[in-house]
Amino acid sequence: MLDALINFLNDIFWGYVLIYGLLAVGVYFTLRLRLIQIVHFFEMFRCVTGTGKPDADGISPLQALSVSLASRVGTGNIAGVAVAITLGGPGAVFWMWVVATLGMATAYAESALAQLYKVHGPNGMYRGGPAYYIARGLGMPWLAALFSVCLILSFGLVFNAVQSNAIAEAWQAFGVSKLWTGLALAAVTAVIIFGGIPQIARAAEWIVPFMAGAYLLAAAIVVAVNLAEVPGILAHIVRQAFGLEPAVGGVAGGVAAAMLNGVKRGLFSNEAGMGSAPNIAAVARPDPHHPSAQGFVQALGVFIDTILVCTATAVMILLSGAIPSPDLTGTALTQAALAEHFGPFGLWFVAIAILLFAFTSIIGNYAYAENAVIYLGGGMIAVLAMRLATCAMVIWGAQQAVSTVFNAADASMGLMATINLIAIVALSGTVAILTRDYVAQRRAGLDPEFRRSEHPGIARGVDPNIWQ
Repeated sequence: MLDALINFLNDIFWGYVLIYGLLAVGVYFTLRLRLIQIVHFFEMFRCVTGTGKPDADGISPLQALSVSLASRVGTGNIAGVAVAITLGGPGAVFWMWVVATLGMATAYAESALAQLYKVHGPNGMYRGGPAYYIARGLGMPWLAALFSVCLILSFGLVFNAVQSNAIAEAWQAFGVSKLWTGLALAAVTAVIIFGGIPQIARAAEWIVPFMAGAYLLAAAIVVAVNLAEVPGILAHIVRQAFGLEPAVGGVAGGVAAAMLNGVKRGLFSNEAGMGSAPNIAAVARPDPHHPSAQGFVQALGVFIDTILVCTATAVMILLSGAIPSPDLTGTALTQAALAEHFGPFGLWFVAIAILLFAFTSIIGNYAYAENAVIYLGGGMIAVLAMRLATCAMVIWGAQQAVSTVFNAADASMGLMATINLIAIVALSGTVAILTRDYVAQRRAGLDPEFRRSEHPGIARGVDPNIWQ
């Protein structure tokens, strides 16, 4: 009964609403913001490296990027890419690129809004995200509350079960019990999340650059060794995406399958438009002091996640002798591919990569859920309950069937994304004003700074104590 309900919701969200909605919203913001993710690509790096004025109420831009990458870079980058290739053929990778490129504009929009409408939380720390711009920008607190509940269910609970499931599957190959994996993972998770968002940010700032760098280095080695084959692989991806070349090796293939699986796994990995990363974007102290600065930072996060890390996985699989099939997919396919390239070390490398990718996703996801709890008026008891529930889901997820967990994640993600996409399109005029203001100041040689008093048309709901 539960599986039937989940499958029905997935058919609605992914068959009709999001597969078109995500692309349409990405195209809309790309055009309305005049190719912002391409024209101002290098501005993203400038906004990440700034530290801004000291502010005990927020975290640095680099920490905000690290936490968002902690959530973005997870099993979707390893198991999800392999699943997309198995079900949609190599052409699915092309559609992951499309979703990421368009998604960079979407990520910019939602994170700029999160910064604009952020507030000081109960302990003084900045809080914000979709719930806040839905309530304060659109004046719809009931919809903001619904979004917060969806966020808690998906990121605080279901998605963390997905991540622990991937870790348990990877380490079971080495004879490690799924139960013990779940218990150990829950214990380490508790050590981090019970320190709150500042401790999560510090942990992510150390772990994320190391894990992403090591993974990209492995891909670079594979590319260097097989350099002559790389152009052919990339051409095969593009041709197969448009049905100009049939899929081989037992995968499903076809243009529709490639597009569907590329879009689904692309969003699951980079989360653009889902309304997740804005929750941590709002906690940052932007440099320059303008809402658009965090928009640029989080757009870069989408680029790193999909264009770099997901492509690294795809290239390593496609350059190997591992043949995707219904019996060899997900984590097992990626492990088989790296074993082809690096021998037995490849098996260990993927297991360790999944451990780090998925663990950081768990602590990043929790940070988003805590933000939702605070929005709903929860105090320390509610936050404590959220932390305990997160650890419990980590243990539960480690022992569940992969299909059930992934399908539940798709359904919860679909509902969240639908609400968020409607909200950011409704507030797109505000995003356009922020963007014009930022770009105009930068072109004038100024360090952009947002002043609420200069924009009375969008001042409603904006905290004057933050944006004076």
